Amino acid sequence: MALINPHINFNGNAEEAFTFYKSVFGGEFAKVIRFKDLASSGFPIGEKEKNKIMHIALPIGKSNMLMANDVPESMGRTNENENRSKISISAESKEEADKLFNGLSAGGKIEMPISDSPWGSYFGMFRDKYGIEWMVNFDSNIMVNSN
Repeated sequence: MALINPHINFNGNAEEAFTFYKSVFGGEFAKVIRFKDLASSGFPIGEKEKNKIMHIALPIGKSNMLMANDVPESMGRTNENENRSKISISAESKEEADKLFNGLSAGGKIEMPISDSPWGSYFGMFRDKYGIEWMVNFDSNIMVNSN
């Protein structure tokens, strides 16, 4: 079955955001490529761009990957206030849901506090301090595949 792995564009703070995400999820980066790593005569990189992130990947769980990059200034800025797609996390327990919700929402804006929802799951929604929208869900009737 196909996997869905979110990819986020940042305006120069991808490394900072992913260091924060790593502090919440744990683990190590699977890949970090800076623009300077790809520089060549055919692909010159400006001084302001060389240390920015061309690609970063953080494994989450056994089969998920959160990925991102910094958008080069020459391509314009990413609108950090737009309604971006939300990243949905299905937790394996209420305790895990609380840990992820509280960790990722720190410094952000809570849109729906995590609590028992009218549809029967434990659910919360927020925009983190980097403008990324998240949903955290635990439903005891749906088991998360732990293979």
